Amino acid sequence: MVFMLLINLLTVLLLMFFKRRVIDGIDGNNKIVCKLKSLNWFHNHWLAGLFLFALNAGLFFTVVLILYVLMFVDIPYVHILVMLAGTILSIYFWAVINKTWQGSAINCFKMALLGSSFYAILGGIFIYLLVTLGPDKPGEDLFMKALGLFIGLCVTATAFLICLYMIGIPNGRKQLYKVPYFKIKGWDK
Repeated sequence: MVFMLLINLLTVLLLMFFKRRVIDGIDGNNKIVCKLKSLNWFHNHWLAGLFLFALNAGLFFTVVLILYVLMFVDIPYVHILVMLAGTILSIYFWAVINKTWQGSAINCFKMALLGSSFYAILGGIFIYLLVTLGPDKPGEDLFMKALGLFIGLCVTATAFLICLYMIGIPNGRKQLYKVPYFKIKGWDK
């Protein structure tokens, strides 16, 4: 469990340090980037945020469906590769959306907040299930259920933060806000 939390923390830290490299690795002439730039509705932050919400939900449920199918097959370690591929695909699509966005920084943040709210909603569901967790029959051990819900909560919280950071936080070219310059008497001496 501690190992899982450390991996989450390490992933977030690595993406914070290498965000610029990941986004710059996407070519501006990429087919997906060109297609999204040509769509008129993608320039509206609400519609782009709904697209990001649907993209996150689609990727998540596709990975869950593949994992469900893999429960019936006895091939070891394939589930780890599927989860890793889902994570890499999510980060790739988030970088593409960041590269494609041409509006203001505050609208980019709104789009990212709306799109990553899928993971916030999923995290809220996990919290609700964890809080209302009770035994189905007397004497049932709930440790494994609670552990699964807690790991799900960690994964959704990490995905929410990374999605919000990859798309919505300025990366050097744009600012969310401008800090006003104040002159205070006596500070210039």
